[in-house]
Amino acid sequence: MSQKPRQEPAPPDVRVHACSPNDRGEQVALFNACFKKPVDERALAWRYDESPHGTSLSFLSRSGKGESLAGYACSPRIALALGDPESQSAIGETGDVMTHPDWRKRGLFSALDRAAMQASKAAGWPIVFGLPNRRSAHIFLELGWREVGKVRPWTFLLGAGSSARAVRASEGRLRRWLAPLHARRCAKARERLEHSVEGWSLRPLESFPAAVEELALRVARRFALMVRRDPAYLSWRFLQAPSGRHRCLGIHARDGAFRGYVVVQPPREGENVGYLVDLLADEEAAVAAGISGALAELEALGARAVRATAIDGSWWRGRLEEAGFLPPKPENHLSVIVHVHDPAHPLAQAALDASRWYLTDGDRDDETMG
Repeated sequence: MSQKPRQEPAPPDVRVHACSPNDRGEQVALFNACFKKPVDERALAWRYDESPHGTSLSFLSRSGKGESLAGYACSPRIALALGDPESQSAIGETGDVMTHPDWRKRGLFSALDRAAMQASKAAGWPIVFGLPNRRSAHIFLELGWREVGKVRPWTFLLGAGSSARAVRASEGRLRRWLAPLHARRCAKARERLEHSVEGWSLRPLESFPAAVEELALRVARRFALMVRRDPAYLSWRFLQAPSGRHRCLGIHARDGAFRGYVVVQPPREGENVGYLVDLLADEEAAVAAGISGALAELEALGARAVRATAIDGSWWRGRLEEAGFLPPKPENHLSVIVHVHDPAHPLAQAALDASRWYLTDGDRDDETMG
């Protein structure tokens, strides 16, 4: 059997360049050459330049001819350790790590990662975290990152027909065959959930109320690490996102009082999976009402299944399982990794066990899910 020819190393004239808003067009072109889900300059400007938590650090590797070969971004997220205001700091989240298909496996990533970590350390960020896929996680670990957890997609089936089988087919033949049984299990769990939250309601949010900030601080006290959720950040993340694909709903108690929020993403055209993107509440009944209402909202918007991502062993994973969400195959996961710049910082210490984080799909670097 003939062996594939070894790829040549990158040319010696490749250099890493720090990017500014003037480079967004070039970054968009590279992104769209690397990924199936396209972006435009507006989306990248929103992601890198407009967050109230700060401006992203982003980089391109260019050849001596000026070609864009690879890219890397690191975006700030203001976080707290155990809700302590004195621990509050910007931390980094990696995203848009990409290499042009013609230039892969040529050692370009290492130089980009070094540049990003040097810049994030200089910016005073005590840690950087990321969620790489299984193919690339080992590269980060070889460069000094640490794996602190695993994150998996959980699925709730809203029907037992062919759509349920289609959704579960990605998890293998057995899960596809068992889809009707799993759908009935989800239906029974949903009945229990709806019964437990009778009288609670969800209402559309055109803006996030000021009460969200204090609510988020109360919730943050129960978690080792949590990204700060204030009205400005939540509005940027969900209401001002260029895709316009998020639906934000307030969670209201039986007396009509605001008790939290939930964010969902309806299925795209031609698809049948919606997403439970984010939820915030400090009462178990409000959490249950948010999940129940999210299922109902997504079903009304055409979803036949709902997905949500959770870290293994985390509080959010427990809530999804209680609500009837189904786990994936064991090998279906992403790694949670951390690069520590300041080991003495409370957030660095808090980051070493991801199961104690508060993290939902809304905390990931992608604007939309799926």
